[in-house]
Amino acid sequence: MKKTLLLSLLLFPFIIKAQSLSYTDAAVLFSQEDQYGTARYVGMGGAFGALGADMSAVDINPAGLAVFTTTDFGFTMSYRNTDSYSNFYNTGTGNQDDFFRFSQVGGVLPFSTYGSSDFRRFSIGFNYSLVKDFDNAFFVRGNSGYPDFVDDPYLNYDDDPSNNVYYNNVDNQRFTNYMAGTHERFSFSFATQYKDYLYLGAAINTHHIGFSQRAIYDENNNDGNDNTIDASVSHYLGDYGAGVNFTIGAIFKPTHELRFGATYQSPTWYDLSENFNEDIEITVSNSSQLYTENNDPNYFDYSLSSPSQFTGSFAYVFGKKGLFSFDYVYKDYQNISLKPSGEFIDENQEMSTYLQGTSSFRLGTEWRMGIFSLRGGYRFEQSPYRYAESSNDLTGYSLGLGIRFNRMFKFDIAYDNYSYNYKYSFLNIDEVVPANILENNYRITSTLVFTF
Repeated sequence: MKKTLLLSLLLFPFIIKAQSLSYTDAAVLFSQEDQYGTARYVGMGGAFGALGADMSAVDINPAGLAVFTTTDFGFTMSYRNTDSYSNFYNTGTGNQDDFFRFSQVGGVLPFSTYGSSDFRRFSIGFNYSLVKDFDNAFFVRGNSGYPDFVDDPYLNYDDDPSNNVYYNNVDNQRFTNYMAGTHERFSFSFATQYKDYLYLGAAINTHHIGFSQRAIYDENNNDGNDNTIDASVSHYLGDYGAGVNFTIGAIFKPTHELRFGATYQSPTWYDLSENFNEDIEITVSNSSQLYTENNDPNYFDYSLSSPSQFTGSFAYVFGKKGLFSFDYVYKDYQNISLKPSGEFIDENQEMSTYLQGTSSFRLGTEWRMGIFSLRGGYRFEQSPYRYAESSNDLTGYSLGLGIRFNRMFKFDIAYDNYSYNYKYSFLNIDEVVPANILENNYRITSTLVFTF
């Protein structure tokens, strides 16, 4: 059955908000993508839909596979630094983490045709890419003035009102959130070049999700008579599973300088297994007893369909000197669906009401100077939440450098920085405003490419 968000109401008349992600928020999280990929791709802001000749570009538009004229193999490592800052009732709390990931490996094998065929080249390729890195942590401290743990778990259930103790005065509230895991994609692509002006491609993609979250809420209250209560509720959520989708795309080259790209990415159909449990621990100053409740894990299998995606791209190439590129992406998060439908009536209605179609764009440029290539990029991603503030949108920029040592070996490195903020509600009290979380990330990505 679906995860139950409240413990036994016979024992606890107060209501505890589930600090773990809701099904709606988890569905959005699993439908989003970070901009991982080769260092060239990252350095140009991911604007590769009309270019090709890069393994991460193939993830956007598989037609770019046919732009390769040599057999290439490459792999990528990424370092990420994340600064999180929370604000809850004018109390700020910061946290910093560092993460290393093996984020991409792939290769392409092109075949030239001979004779009078209008199809000049066929290419096949494989690419592993990190779609999203869930590793993250933030901490919230503050005092809303509204207690969640009010009642003594022992004294208030003996049918003697004279013994009742109510801890209505809040001393401190703390929330800790840890998330871990990855969303990975394995792509198998095929593409062909028709004459000199058209590239066509398709890819089958398998997706693998492993996600876990540990959310802990602590509260310290008093009753005004020197009696205190220290309470903690801990939630664990794990989601694991796999999915599949497909991508089709085309690149049209009307002149040597102009490139136009178009891509359709189907929904990703996932089968997921969930593991959820929650624990409570309470101590009171006027009792030596420790109250605990540890629930057995709850397991539930369900299906998720993420939204499809459309990408339109443009690029202008200045011969071998440089280029400008632009991608526009549309993705309608209202089309997310959870099944069995009978179990998720409320969640599916909630996503239809509170999510929206999003527009994103990516800009990139590259300029070559001998064996060096200088790159830059910018990206913008609209928040999928309909009533989000503009500050909830993601913005980022990137810089990159490429060095081709010889015809068989090149090295690329990129720096990208992106930031956004969001609200996280961990108390089920109408008067309490959510914590505001500001997150700033920078990454350093390096890629080695071998050409045969």
